[in-house]
Amino acid sequence: MISVEHLGIEYSSRPILDDITFLINPRDRIALVGKNGAGKTTLLRLLAGEETPTSGRISKMGDITIGYLPQVMMHVDGKTLREDVLSVIGNRGSEIGDEARFIAEMDRTIIGLGFERKDFDRPCSEFSGGWRMRIELAKILLQHPDLLLLDEPTNHLDIESIQWLEEFLKTNGSALVLVSHDRAFLDNVTTRTIEITLGRIYDYNVPYTQFKVLRQERHEQQVRAYLNQQKMIQETEEFIERFRYKATKAVQVQSRIKQLEKLERLEVDIEDNSRLSLRFPPAPRSGDFPLIVEDLRKDFGEYMVFQNATFTIRRGEKVAFVGKNGEGKTTLVRCIMGQLDYMGTLKIGHNVKIGYFAQNQAALLDGELTVFQTIDNVAVGDIRTQIRNILGAFMFGGEASEKKVKVLSGGERSRLAMIRLLLEPCNLLILDEPTNHLDMQSKDVLKAALKEFNGTVICVSHDRDFLDGLVDKVYEFGGGKVREHLGGIYDFLQSKRIDSLQELERKSDNRNRETEVENQHIEATSSKLDYAAQKAAAAARRKKEKQIADVEAAIAKLEQEQQELETLLADVVHQTTDNFQRYEHIKHEIEKRLYEWEILSEED
Repeated sequence: MISVEHLGIEYSSRPILDDITFLINPRDRIALVGKNGAGKTTLLRLLAGEETPTSGRISKMGDITIGYLPQVMMHVDGKTLREDVLSVIGNRGSEIGDEARFIAEMDRTIIGLGFERKDFDRPCSEFSGGWRMRIELAKILLQHPDLLLLDEPTNHLDIESIQWLEEFLKTNGSALVLVSHDRAFLDNVTTRTIEITLGRIYDYNVPYTQFKVLRQERHEQQVRAYLNQQKMIQETEEFIERFRYKATKAVQVQSRIKQLEKLERLEVDIEDNSRLSLRFPPAPRSGDFPLIVEDLRKDFGEYMVFQNATFTIRRGEKVAFVGKNGEGKTTLVRCIMGQLDYMGTLKIGHNVKIGYFAQNQAALLDGELTVFQTIDNVAVGDIRTQIRNILGAFMFGGEASEKKVKVLSGGERSRLAMIRLLLEPCNLLILDEPTNHLDMQSKDVLKAALKEFNGTVICVSHDRDFLDGLVDKVYEFGGGKVREHLGGIYDFLQSKRIDSLQELERKSDNRNRETEVENQHIEATSSKLDYAAQKAAAAARRKKEKQIADVEAAIAKLEQEQQELETLLADVVHQTTDNFQRYEHIKHEIEKRLYEWEILSEED
């Protein structure tokens, strides 16, 4: 469907993508992954035709249609939600059949993305940026393009809308290239993973979690190859230095110099932060009950957000607030922070010191300070020695740490506000959508720190992977109520016997036995298929591991022969034509085997 051939692009003479080649086939569902700044958005823009490559080409089959959702977009005001979405009806042509069919589909899509019918006639200008993004997403989905290019589509969606989008993308016939930092979303939607790193791509025909396993294996192989090459370089340089001025070794010295000049230096394309351990300052001890809520109610004029909310959070608990946007999660947080009035009782416990993260916290940063100064001003104790590492883990490595806050983007400021919060002593952390601007590595660092934190945590989040293993209680917001569920986020989902939070509103508690039996049969069949696939994958992996081991053994044997021959050639008596030819033959064989090893290591 789309062929990318030897594609390259540079910004200010700095290569972003370098000689990349791959195919996008019909119905492919591709996760595009890599560090922030690796070139994921750039590649999407190239595929969408919004940028021109420096080299190479992108070939498109026939008249394929492309729907592109960027992270940042321009919005045109002057229409209602309904009018704006209906404006794409002309792009569907005869495919629709009639306007009524499109309108029915439009209603399902808009409601699936979290809007209510009362929103349909509201001017688009009244919606926030996150809701405007949903409108654009609805318009793209309704056009059913041949290829969907989605750049972080879940950043402004709640859990229910994310899971609605998951189901849509899994059953939709369009091919998909998706950029997201939501692991669960990637695993549920995509079946192929393309990683961009150091300007190159690595293509794996597996979902994200399986890719991570294969990626780690490749990283370990890269490290071994890199260390072997570094050893060879060091030994070669030592030989050159030792015999540089010895006339009898002039030929060998020049040969080694040329060998180093031609050598393609290996790079290890993962920055290993696995040992970075970020710890919160010890939490001052609070009372046993940091938060007590009794019969709490909040209204905005005639609109009741929630009522009769009653619960207690104990010291050391880590809880999640989940539910649709607009159901009161952030409103309750603002009540806790004393930013809103309310009816009922809300008690903050003895000696509770609150650390609060919300998107608007970024606006409170001092714009004249640098990134480093902002963190250095609050860091105390041993943590000061790790400031550079911490900044790097949150995508402020190198020169970025010397930027002034006033030139940072909104997402960068949010990340900086998060780092600052992590270093300030508190015993009740309230985090409102903390992962929206974090990549996967940064989320891992934050999650590990929160799990080790000995205080209390309230986390408002739609990121299931982030919440999994972190929280031990879930508060569900919806229908004007706040319901308490014991256990983690997936315990909560399983307790409802659902795959999607959206189904909470549709499924009754007394599902009939026939449906249960059918589901059990489907699950059993799926398990057998999964087992068979896993068994086949394991066999293929073992076969490849043996092939790699055989090649590595052959390389080791050849290198040993090469080393012995080099020792022999150091003596002028043995500098014969046959020995030099033998040496060149061994060197050529090593190059062939290394190439074979590289191909095996990079295969899917």
